[in-house]
Parts: sequence; structure tokens; C-alpha cells
Amino acid sequence: MSGTSDPDRTPQVDDAPVTVTEAIGVLRRHGYTADFELVDGVLRTNDGSTRCPVDAAAVERLYRFEGPSDPGDEMIVFGLLDPTTGVRGTLAAAYGPVADPALYSHLVRLDSRRE
Repeated sequence: MSGTSDPDRTPQVDDAPVTVTEAIGVLRRHGYTADFELVDGVLRTNDGSTRCPVDAAAVERLYRFEGPSDPGDEMIVFGLLDPTTGVRGTLAAAYGPVADPALYSHLVRLDSRRE
């Protein structure tokens, strides 16, 4: 039933996710099937089949989660597109005081390129 809160249900595509896991699920349903990781300024899939310079990636979707009482809960989930290969995937990372400074410098550039 629409408008009813059910903590056990999986969010629909149009729902606003409330957890990182839900955000990744929403992105999966939208075709973001790869899992990206950032290694030396390059986004790559876990199987190594796709490598995209972070400066070339397009941010198509973005979800940010703030921990109300724990800074360790501050996460950001990107829905990214590698424009060269057409591969869409997700990248999740901490931000704020617990963020990895090297990773965070790349994430800031990604976020500022979001359309």
C-alpha cells in the first residue's frame, strides 16, 4: 500500500533509499550492474574488465547518507557511467572525518561534475 511504512520491503525505483544497501539496490534496478573501485585515480570493475579514468566518469546519480549520531555512518553512493564503454556501476565510499583523504579528493571532483 502506498504511503505505508514497511521496514522489510525493498524500495521501489521511485522511492528515496534510506540506507546504502537500498541505494545500491535502486541503482542495480536502473542498470548500474558493475561495482567500481578507485585505484590510483582509475575506476575499475572488480573483475578488471573495465578501467575508466576518474576524470572521465559521468556521475548520473548520487545518494548521500548522514549518520545522525555516528560520523562513521556518513556515506556517499555514486551511480557512474564510463562513457567510453557504456558500463554503468556503483561506487560507495565514506566521506567526512572518516574519509580516506586520497579517495576523498577524487570524490569531490566527481561530485562537482554531477549534472
